[in-house]
Parts: sequence; structure tokens; C-alpha cells
Amino acid sequence: MFERCGQNDQLNGCVAGRSINFGHILIIVVRTSEFGVTVLSGSSIAFINVSMFAHATEDEDKAVRAVHNLFPPKYLDSITFRRQNLHGHHKNPIVLFETRIKDKEIIQAFVENLSLNLSIVDKQQLLNEISRHVEKGNLYLRLDKQAAFQGNFKFCTSDPMRVRIRFRKNKLEDVVQACRELGILP
Repeated sequence: MFERCGQNDQLNGCVAGRSINFGHILIIVVRTSEFGVTVLSGSSIAFINVSMFAHATEDEDKAVRAVHNLFPPKYLDSITFRRQNLHGHHKNPIVLFETRIKDKEIIQAFVENLSLNLSIVDKQQLLNEISRHVEKGNLYLRLDKQAAFQGNFKFCTSDPMRVRIRFRKNKLEDVVQACRELGILP
């Protein structure tokens, strides 16, 4: 049985095993984590795909470290990236790394890490351009590899790490609402 925190209680002041009622939104606090409070919201996301190309001119180990920085360290052993050797237009070697995450706990940790590390400027830019990033219940994000290697998350358009978050609902307004609740949008 969950105990209730009042509407005026701060989210971070609530402990595991309690629920918080913000009017029409009820948040159930499942556990606390190093990132703050983890909420039961994994049911809004079906899975997350993460992919990245490592070109012949790049240090492959650094590229892999950059994509690993998207995840909290305690989950890295649970995530397997498929490696596929490809060839570019001029027969230059390219390696594709990709994974699909279905585990609710890892999804929650990934989303927490993403929402905590994206700047408010990037979140606002995403909100302003949201219709260009959502299609049929999928949120598409492109994150800067160089910045991620240094532990920073920011959007880019050139040679990105690609993130696809598949929501259970398809309507744009449902995805926007879920992203706001998850902290991906302001």
C-alpha cells in the first residue's frame, strides 16, 4: 500500500513507497536513485533504440565510450551493442553500433540520465521543433558524439548518435505530454 505525499510536497522530498498527487497526475515513487526519484512511467515507453556510426577516421573505442556515456554506468553490463561492419560510398570502412532497450528499469535510467543532462536550451529547441522529431509515436533525437564523449549531452545534425524512443501512444500530443512528464521537454 502506498502512502500519499501532499500536493505541496516536493518530489525529491517524497520517499519510495509513497505516491504524489499533482492534481490530475499521480506519480508513484518506486525507488530513489543516484539521479533522484525514479517514477513508474516505463509503461509510456515501449523501447529505445540507440545507434551510431564509427567512421574509419574515428577512434572506435572513443566512439563507443561516447555512446556508453548516455547510460548510467551501473547498466552498461546489461546493454549489448550489435556491431556491423559496413562500407561507405568510397569503400571506406564504417562500423554501425546499435542496441534496443526493452527493460523498464534501464529505460527509466536512460530517460532520467537524458533529461538531467540535456540543457534547458536544447529542451526548448526540441519543443519548438517537436513535429520534426516525432512520427507515429517515435521520438527521434540526434546527439553529439564529441560532446557525449566529454560527458555532455547536446543535439546536433552532423554525424550524430541516433536515439529513437518508441512510445506506446502514437499521437503527437500524447508524446509531448509524456516527454514533459519524463523531463525531456520543459
